[in-house]
Amino acid sequence: MSEQARKTAEALEYLTGFGNEHSSEAVPGALPIGRNSPQRAPLGLYAEQLSGSAFTEPRTHNRRSWLYRIRPSAAHPPFTRIDNGALRSAPFTESVADPNRLRWNPLPDPAPGTDFLSGLWTLGGNGDATQRAGMAIHLYAANADMTDRVFSDSDGELLIVPERGGLLLRTELGLLAARPGDMALIPRGVRFRVELLDADARGYVCENYGQPFELPNLGPIGANGLAAARDFQAPVAAYEDSERPTEVINKFCGNLWSATYDHSPLDVVAWHGSHVPYVYEMRRFNVLGSISYDHPDPSIFTVLTSPSDTPGLAGVDFVVFAPRWLVGEDTFRPPYFHRNVMSEYMGLIEGAYDAKAEGFVPGGGSLHNMMSAHGPDHETFERASAAELKPQKIDDGLAFMFETRWPITATAQAAGADHLQRGYDDVWQGLQRHFRA
Repeated sequence: MSEQARKTAEALEYLTGFGNEHSSEAVPGALPIGRNSPQRAPLGLYAEQLSGSAFTEPRTHNRRSWLYRIRPSAAHPPFTRIDNGALRSAPFTESVADPNRLRWNPLPDPAPGTDFLSGLWTLGGNGDATQRAGMAIHLYAANADMTDRVFSDSDGELLIVPERGGLLLRTELGLLAARPGDMALIPRGVRFRVELLDADARGYVCENYGQPFELPNLGPIGANGLAAARDFQAPVAAYEDSERPTEVINKFCGNLWSATYDHSPLDVVAWHGSHVPYVYEMRRFNVLGSISYDHPDPSIFTVLTSPSDTPGLAGVDFVVFAPRWLVGEDTFRPPYFHRNVMSEYMGLIEGAYDAKAEGFVPGGGSLHNMMSAHGPDHETFERASAAELKPQKIDDGLAFMFETRWPITATAQAAGADHLQRGYDDVWQGLQRHFRA
């Protein structure tokens, strides 16, 4: 943590819009005009394309950016394997998928000197990183900056949800600040370094191996609602002209590989394109709901979705339960009892979640795999069943969910963790028989 990092974060400016063809230059004249790869790029820079999708994917799904950098990415020594630490990747074969409902307390505080990368701890996931299908759920706990090293993930994009402490994300394309209440996304292959804005930091990461996240279609909702494209913020170009040795760590096919460059690879002076990182403030989510009775399925809270080969069936959805009004008449207002073909991992950023009266704390998480029965606990059910149904504002919590098409297999370290709540099933044991014929 440094005072300079906080000052830098407070002064940041952004480009706005989701999926835009953005362009930015840190030095006037660094972007070529009218072409991507001139015979000589301006200012003696190297032109390089970073492709996040196949060249021939439809224009609406194509993700690529042109980078104009001090040295090309190709100028590096060989990579060698390093220890993966607590980071794991799909396929998850060290344990079996568990139909039981599971819930964890927050990660324990890390040892001194733990940075974001060293503090990544994998809870579980599905699919196969080598086939670009599925996802992984990680948590992080850190108390130190990444110094003279950067990270990139060839296996997928990283959706980062801070829960405690802010992050300054120095990426190839510029800087982002992500604080509790924000989410940040680092696209596949983009290099970045994490500095802390507070003494320590903790949060969640969804590693999406599949199609890049996009805004969900609105259908009969119409043209407006849910997450607005203009609320997503992309960085302006900023570069490091550093000749110090820098360790570059790449996650490739589930393993970590390291090479020491003689310069910083965060040396992009200008760029344009659509394969860009961004940050989004979740409290800006335009929550929609019923103004008569019942309430819609939780899919109405989807911020971003990673589509699969089946229309409407997501590889993974990112869902947020933001502040909202409940006004339904003759309606049980908390989330209903439910069994779902999708699998759900839920995390809590602050406050309380309206379906769980106790035991679900910020920094913790719950896993309800496909068709596992879940819903409000005993205390919540009794209270909501007898509540006076007047307009009610839910504004004392911020929760989210990673929802995925396939079962989530917990890692061995998650299944045996000391912070796993062994008595989670007990929250439903007080539900009594009320049937009267």
